[in-house]
Amino acid sequence: MTIHKEGYSFLIWTFLMLILLIIFSFFLFSKLLYSFIFMFLIIIFYSFLIFFFRNPKIDLQKINKEENVVISPADGKIIELKKVFEKEFLNKNCICVSIFMSLFDVHVNRYPVSGKVIYSKYHPGKYMVAWLSKSSLKNEHTTIVVNTKENKKILFRQIAGFLARRIVLYAKNNFFVKKGEEFGFIKFGSRIDIFIPENSIIKVKKGERVTGGITKISIIR
Repeated sequence: MTIHKEGYSFLIWTFLMLILLIIFSFFLFSKLLYSFIFMFLIIIFYSFLIFFFRNPKIDLQKINKEENVVISPADGKIIELKKVFEKEFLNKNCICVSIFMSLFDVHVNRYPVSGKVIYSKYHPGKYMVAWLSKSSLKNEHTTIVVNTKENKKILFRQIAGFLARRIVLYAKNNFFVKKGEEFGFIKFGSRIDIFIPENSIIKVKKGERVTGGITKISIIR
């Protein structure tokens, strides 16, 4: 377990500001006990920030042994599992699997399949709560499409939530990527939608918790 690179500068600046707040509290509060209580709360808050930016290690070699398996691109809970018509790029019926990431989930986003990135686009938008269906296209989001070795196109989206104010995207067009590698990060609550071929075998169900880079979402046929 390590700290994700997206957290380095944020944690450093936050640490400096919190140190100043602790020093200021000794002048603000008349009783020393109140200052220690305030300092204790600051430590809990900062510990949570470190916890949020955690980055678990996964075995890329192991998860890439099964080429036709789509893995979860993020930690979280399956909130939707339905057939939809994807009209931004694929222009066909798909199965959409939506994963909601709470503040307590790992927010690293990983490629669900291996292949070539053939589409990558950022869309500005609103910041509605991420579990609403309409947030998929109305909120700030990105769209990425990977074409697998079997010529199966898998589309997935990072979707900002009410608290998420920054989507980080690493995906670049025409780059070859491996399943489980990082393609982005979303800060403070968000959602991932993944669009799978309609004839795929789905391995998860609504309400189930999944782990990014580990849980099998589907098998492509």
